[in-house]
Amino acid sequence: MFKMKGVVPPMITPFDKEGNVDYSSLEILVDFLKEKVHGLFITGSYGSGALMDIEERKKVAEITVKKVNGKIPVIVHVGTTNNKSSVELTKHAKSIGAQAVAAVGPYYFKHNEDSICYFYDDIVKAADGMPVYVYNNPQFQGYPMSLELMKKLKSLGVNGVKDATFDIMIHATYHRVLKDDSFDVVLGTEAMWLSARALGTEAFIPGLANAFPEICCKMYEEGMRNDFEACRETQFKVNKLRDIMYLAKSTQLAIYAMLEIRGIIKAYPRAPFIPASEKEKEAIKEELKRLSII
Repeated sequence: MFKMKGVVPPMITPFDKEGNVDYSSLEILVDFLKEKVHGLFITGSYGSGALMDIEERKKVAEITVKKVNGKIPVIVHVGTTNNKSSVELTKHAKSIGAQAVAAVGPYYFKHNEDSICYFYDDIVKAADGMPVYVYNNPQFQGYPMSLELMKKLKSLGVNGVKDATFDIMIHATYHRVLKDDSFDVVLGTEAMWLSARALGTEAFIPGLANAFPEICCKMYEEGMRNDFEACRETQFKVNKLRDIMYLAKSTQLAIYAMLEIRGIIKAYPRAPFIPASEKEKEAIKEELKRLSII
């Protein structure tokens, strides 16, 4: 069974000033990342999937898969508010050659466990053998998922979880209770890689790696060879970088600024998000220099 390995950034979707998807910048970003990371997780939270319509999401997926050209796996986030749209996105992802799909729990409304199971069951059926991950993000979906619910989803054919709970005890429980040859456990942040690696995690999905994949890959390699002293030092530096990201008011907004600072692409988030100001970008740049990142 397919399982995620390594550094798999949740790739941002670039937009222009008017809010249109900037497909040219998307191609540049994919070309940059595909040489440096182990996979791409697209149209999720950093990827602004919830801010795009279905056709935009399909086109982003098509361009990404085409530009990657089989070099690394592409995991397409297909989560929406409803079964119909998520099934459509799942079938599309399979048709273009994505390696897996993932879906945050159906959001906006508060759903009971039967409705959530119905949602994922339809996605699993639409995937028709392609791996399906639960993207468990309580903050964004609006509710927690209990361990009993996760067990039910596994029994329905879900193949793994992207754990964005930021709770190391929940992550440990997923390893102890759910992980096996048919179920993958992936960390949904760079902030806790050291701790997760000690539990046996083999992949993480770091927003920071959009702009600075090198330090994330360094931390990954240190963890995989069980060099926890070196990994701890890098983890602390990565977490300092996360502190710097909040100079742009959110980690997602900071990535657009960092990609511009690094000279990869100049792009914008989609409204109602407000881009980092010139003052904020300058503050981020100075902190990156202080850390010898640029």
